[in-house]
Amino acid sequence: MKRIVQCVVLGREAEGLEYAPHPGELGERIYNEVSREGWDRWMQQLTVIINENGINTADPRAIPFIEEQMTRFFFGGR
Repeated sequence: MKRIVQCVVLGREAEGLEYAPHPGELGERIYNEVSREGWDRWMQQLTVIINENGINTADPRAIPFIEEQMTRFFFGGR
């Protein structure tokens, strides 16, 4: 049975993610409030962010910036 969430990206109920896609509290919040389709939209936006900012995702210093962008995308900075 598929898990349904009220997706903050789509503004409606949709199929949820199978697991938390990111560690910690942010990942749990995404798991509970973002659908698979919403996550796919984030992944497209993340590609743009990485390319526009020349981010090396292997660099641990990039993580706080990516998490900030992720929080803004999903929750408007809340």
